[in-house]
Amino acid sequence: MSFITVRDVKKSFGSGDSRTQVLKGVSVEIAKGEMCGIFGPSGSGKSTLLNMIGGLEDISSGSITVDGAELSGKKNKAAVEYRRENLSFIFQFYNLVPDLTIRENIRAAEYLAKAPLPIDELIETVGLTEHQHKYPSQVSGGQQQRCAIARAIVKNPKVMLCDEPTGALDFASSRVVLELLERINRQYGTTMLIVTHNEAIRLMVDHIVKVHDGLIAEDTINESKLSASEIDW
Repeated sequence: MSFITVRDVKKSFGSGDSRTQVLKGVSVEIAKGEMCGIFGPSGSGKSTLLNMIGGLEDISSGSITVDGAELSGKKNKAAVEYRRENLSFIFQFYNLVPDLTIRENIRAAEYLAKAPLPIDELIETVGLTEHQHKYPSQVSGGQQQRCAIARAIVKNPKVMLCDEPTGALDFASSRVVLELLERINRQYGTTMLIVTHNEAIRLMVDHIVKVHDGLIAEDTINESKLSASEIDW
């Protein structure tokens, strides 16, 4: 059964002669608990699709539903409420508050949730127990990304949207972060959408979606899924 349904979605920016159509009629269905990788070259529309599912961009036409809730027409307060109740985001750049410790950065999101996950358990899960009282500048990029992941998941969201989560990381840190996302998906059943240029990630996701020139070029279920630790990077 579809948990996220994108139906004939189009998105344009600008108007008149400067109007650019980024998505040209995209349809895809994502099941609850899936780890879905969204691939495609720069400018293909994959991040725009993610942002519309996240309620960060308006839909020009078509419809998107998440857990039965229609996103079209949500404005201002309703859009903010939708994001707070359903979603968490992870970006290429960690967006941590520099004057807060690792633990305090995670707790900042805990206060937004009605039923947050236990913070001590989560800090242990992401491997930051011994670093929790340090500031972001005192830990590595990989550890900052793990903090960003913990901050996202502490809300216990229905959907986690990840935009190039390993884009700023080296090989070793990327593997650790992907193993962590995999563990969170398995442990908490969180539906994950991962936008990435990293083709190796397609080996570890349940569902592969490729966007090209504003259209879906591939929409397949991965029948030979590997764990992140098994991938030959």
